[in-house]
Amino acid sequence: MARRVALTVAALILLGLLPLFLKGYTLYILSLAWVYVVASIGLNLVVGYTGQLSIGHAGFLAIGAYSASLLLAKLGIPFWASIPAAGLISGCAGFILLIPALRLTAIYLAIATLAFGIAVSELLPRWSAVTGGYQGMNVPDASIFGMPLTSDVSLYYVALIVAVLMIALSRTIVRSKIGRALVAIRDHEAAAQACGVSLTKYKAYAFFASAFFTGVAGGVYAFVVGYISPAEFDLGKSLFLFMMIALGGMATIPGSIIGAVFLTFLPHWLSGFKGLQQLVYGVTLVGVVVFMPFGIWGFVRRWTTPDKLAKLPSPVRRAIAFVKG
Repeated sequence: MARRVALTVAALILLGLLPLFLKGYTLYILSLAWVYVVASIGLNLVVGYTGQLSIGHAGFLAIGAYSASLLLAKLGIPFWASIPAAGLISGCAGFILLIPALRLTAIYLAIATLAFGIAVSELLPRWSAVTGGYQGMNVPDASIFGMPLTSDVSLYYVALIVAVLMIALSRTIVRSKIGRALVAIRDHEAAAQACGVSLTKYKAYAFFASAFFTGVAGGVYAFVVGYISPAEFDLGKSLFLFMMIALGGMATIPGSIIGAVFLTFLPHWLSGFKGLQQLVYGVTLVGVVVFMPFGIWGFVRRWTTPDKLAKLPSPVRRAIAFVKG
C-alpha cells in the first residue's frame, strides 16, 4: 500500500509539472486527451464491463457539453457545479437506452444506440433558440471563486483533476459489488439472473454511470475548446470513442486511458506525413488491431507475465504492478 501511494503521488506530481515543459498547443491536445479518457471509461463501463454494445455515445458527450455551457450562460450556475450537473443530466438521459437494452441484444442494441446518437445530433441544430443551431455557440469563460480559467495551463489542470477523480471513481465501481454484477451480466445473463442479479437494476446502473462519465467529459470538453456545434458530435465522434476502448483494451481502466491518449495524439504525431496522414493513420490502426487483438493494454499484460517481469528492473516491475492493480 505504501508503495502504491508513493507511485500515485509521484505520477500526479509528474503530470502536474508537465505544463512547465509543454507548449500551449501540445498542452491543449493533452487536455483533450484527459477529456477523452473520462469519456472512454464511461463507454467501457457499458460495453467492456457489461457487454452492451453502444455506438451512439457522442450523444451523451453533446448533452454534457451543451448542458454545462447553458447552465453557466443562462442560469449562472458556477463552473464547478455545472460539470457534475451536466453529468447528472446526461446520466438521466442514459435511462433512455435502458428500454432497448432490456429487450435487444448485440447488433439490434447497437442500432438502437446509433439511432439515439443521431437523434441528439439532429435535435441540437433544430433547437436553435437555445443551442445556436448549426452555427453552434461560444462557451462562457470558466472561473472558480472569481479566478478565471481561460489559459491552456489552467484548463489542463481542470481536465487533469476531473480525469483523476473519475478514474478513481471508476476503479471503485468496477471493484465493487456493482462491478462484479456487471461482469456477470456480460459473461452470461441467464446465469447471472439465476444467481440473483437483477438485469434491470444493474443495467440501469451501467447506463447511468456510463452516460454520467461521458456527460462530465462533455462538460469539460466544452470549456477546453471554447466553442461547440452539433457537427462535433456526429457518428464519427461515436466511432472515435469506440475505437479508443477497442484499441486500448475492453473492460480495463488502463486500456481506456491508453486508447484515449493514443488516438488523441496519433493525428498530430502523423502531421509530418504530408498528403499521407489518412493512409498512415489507417495502416496504424489496422496494425494495432491485427497484432494486438485484445488491445494495447491486453498486449502489455500478455508480455508482462511473472516470468517476464522477473527479468525487468525493480522500478519497472513496481510501476507495471501498480497500473495493473
